[in-house]
Amino acid sequence: PKPHRVRLAPMLSASGHLMGDLTVLNWDDETFWLMGSYYLRSWHMRWFDQHKPSRGVAISDISDAVSGLSVTGPKSREFLASLTPSDLSNAAFPFMACQQIDICRSQANVARLSVMGELGYEINVNAAEQRQLYLDLLLAGRDWNLREIGFNALSSLRIEKSYGIWSREFTRAYTPAMCGLDRFVAFDKGDFIGRDAVLAERDKGRPKQRLVTLKIDANGADASGFEPVFAGGHLVGQVTSGAYGHVSGLSLALGYVDSVAVDEGATLSVDVVGKSRQAEIIPSSPIDPTGARLRQ
Repeated sequence: PKPHRVRLAPMLSASGHLMGDLTVLNWDDETFWLMGSYYLRSWHMRWFDQHKPSRGVAISDISDAVSGLSVTGPKSREFLASLTPSDLSNAAFPFMACQQIDICRSQANVARLSVMGELGYEINVNAAEQRQLYLDLLLAGRDWNLREIGFNALSSLRIEKSYGIWSREFTRAYTPAMCGLDRFVAFDKGDFIGRDAVLAERDKGRPKQRLVTLKIDANGADASGFEPVFAGGHLVGQVTSGAYGHVSGLSLALGYVDSVAVDEGATLSVDVVGKSRQAEIIPSSPIDPTGARLRQ
């Protein structure tokens, strides 16, 4: 990415399968952050050490030195603007930008992005300062109706945006074309690990399976992950994540389905708690499909 910008970047193996779904941040001082799943850091560091240039690049794991939190929602800009002298306007701090700013008593590295699909900011500070910033935000947020959000609520919101996560929608078993991350692969920017494999897959057309969003005719229970998906009585895929969408009012799931059954509107069924439930493939992001809320 350009200075003070953020990019999503799938990291690939030589076979063209995922090694990580990374977020790359350029801080404009010859410093980049590569953010991925915390529990994969040792695996990723081994991969980086094996493939880094012999000189000119230093790579270090700062996972335990930095800790973060997310502030998200339609009023998140107004709220944070009341706590920093920095300009957080859309012109000065647009979607997918990153800046170093002061928030309350902390110097923070802030990126404007959100896995919840709303206007939001991911804030990282020195790990020793994270709790104090957390308490400062809660105190300042009393007048803003600020609320903490739990994992299940977060999962519900990201499924309504058709956002995948590592260990569910993204694993080493899948390629960028299968999970929809091929739109973040720069095929025209020279050689990279896995390029030949992903080009060959692209030239073949549709991959064997594709990640899709499902609307399920549920009754009292929602899919949660690993439920089988059927078409005409034949197994055609598997759910990777599921939840009730509190914004859309729909029972939703993400999952991999054989490409021959991927047409939008196709009638499928999903076994939920031992009961067969009718399901339909729907367009991605049933809530705010254009991403207008993220960019407001």
